[in-house]
Amino acid sequence: MPAKAAALPRPGSGVPARRAFGGAPGWSVLVLAGTALMVAAPLASLVITALSGDPGLGSRIASSVLPAALLETALLLGGVAILCGAIGVGTAWLVTAHRFPGRASLAWLLPLPLAVPTYITAYVYVELFDAAGPVQSGLRALTGWRSPAEYWFPEVRSLPGCILVMSAVLYPYVYAAARAMFVTQSACMLEVARTLGAGRFELFRTVALPLARPALAIGLSLALLEALNDIGASEYLGVRTLTVSVYTTWLNRGSLAGAAQVACAMLAIVIALIALERRARHHRRYAISTRRPRMTQPAPLPLGLGWIAAVACAVPVLLGFMLPAGFLLRESLSRGLLAQLDAVFVGHLVTTLALAAAATAGALLLGVVVVTASRLAQRALTSAMGFVVGLGYAVPGTVLALGLLAPLLAVDGLLNSIWRILSGERLGLVLMGSGAAVVIAYVIRFLPIATGSLSAGLSRVAGGVEDAARTLGAKPRELVLRIQLPLLRPALASAALLVFVDCLKELPATLLLRPLNVETLATLVYGHAARGSFEDGALAALIIVLVGLGPVMHLTRSADRMQPEAAGRALDPNLSATAVGGSP
Repeated sequence: MPAKAAALPRPGSGVPARRAFGGAPGWSVLVLAGTALMVAAPLASLVITALSGDPGLGSRIASSVLPAALLETALLLGGVAILCGAIGVGTAWLVTAHRFPGRASLAWLLPLPLAVPTYITAYVYVELFDAAGPVQSGLRALTGWRSPAEYWFPEVRSLPGCILVMSAVLYPYVYAAARAMFVTQSACMLEVARTLGAGRFELFRTVALPLARPALAIGLSLALLEALNDIGASEYLGVRTLTVSVYTTWLNRGSLAGAAQVACAMLAIVIALIALERRARHHRRYAISTRRPRMTQPAPLPLGLGWIAAVACAVPVLLGFMLPAGFLLRESLSRGLLAQLDAVFVGHLVTTLALAAAATAGALLLGVVVVTASRLAQRALTSAMGFVVGLGYAVPGTVLALGLLAPLLAVDGLLNSIWRILSGERLGLVLMGSGAAVVIAYVIRFLPIATGSLSAGLSRVAGGVEDAARTLGAKPRELVLRIQLPLLRPALASAALLVFVDCLKELPATLLLRPLNVETLATLVYGHAARGSFEDGALAALIIVLVGLGPVMHLTRSADRMQPEAAGRALDPNLSATAVGGSP
């Protein structure tokens, strides 16, 4: 919206209406500032906790914990980047630029691994491919080998196994970003390259891939942030990442300051990933003509190459979705796990849904205020606060939980002091002793998903509509309630779906902040796996996967409906969340 729109005169007045924050109500800017403070507080607390430790602790952490953790984290992220990039870009180009058997179905199936959390896939792979699993047992039965010492089989509980598991689940981030750009590339550029003699591979390497590079940077950065956030898969597969080191240093070694120092190293990696992502798309903005653009039409592949392409696209779906979902379904039915649907299990399910619903409501409410305040008050200060709010998703759940500990305990102490003055009794832990701490962590971490979806929805509202309402005397509150909110209803539904399912799957923050004797579906699955009986938690894992299918299918439909004019908007830094399926 033009800056002068905020100062349009009201009917009947001779002077422009001036506001300190443009056209935004003062209370909305205060809520925006409070939200930014809520996100920044745990990060500041983390740094203070790290600096408050024993002076010799830092050197011991640096010599005994960080070297191995940094090396394994770097190798893990490097492997995930290579494999996710190859799978995501390759499959996106095949289903976009070529016709082959099963192409239409595969285009819908390829994003499905996003519905399966990485830790569930890791548990399933160990059950299937470990020495006692059905794959190696069947191999020994066929060959006559008696023990794993007589043959070689890839070890699942290893760094390469962890890279494979995470890549099989996280490649859709790259696939969604790449396909969004490949679909909206103009056919004219590709046809010019063909007339100059470019073959299929050269066309992809020299034209399509460079044009999609900014979107690929977004997809890869999201996949790497998710890999860095993971604790269940990496711990179960024996990879000592920084996330696992934070968890073990805090709980197993009893060193909060040491865990904070390791978490600060993680934050440095997160900042580096964000910087690399922004640098990768710096000054790289590509748009196509919005006047009757001719989109790329898929070219048919020869029969042999077509079947090879179909298999190449089907393998990631098999590894990332069909195999885990099929195993969970088989275990749930064959073991009679439906009998687990007793009062205790239903209680855990209700707790999971209640925490996710509360966090979704909080994220949507704050998201509406943040987005509308940022739009109505386009100032450097509000832009900076909006940037801080967007950092939540980039902070791993383990780091966020550790940073929230001191602020939440401080608030609990303040509430206890006030209650003691009023009643003379001790109130107890209000936030840390209830699910409120988990809800706050969910809201901070997934609020950028809500703001990303809502920003994308609000960007489709022409500025002239709001300007016309202002000239008719609409106040900012009326502008939000009568114009912006009704137009945001589809985006609100999408944001609610995405935030709810992400809350349902979140493990690290839930594991560290949940009250005693409180279980969610994610921690229930984690507990069974930690006791060596993951198959007993197959029903809870299956419910998580089934609930996650809805948002994934919704995102796939949205991508198929993407209009050509969305190509330039998809690379807007403020709207990049939408380009990859709602994650910022």
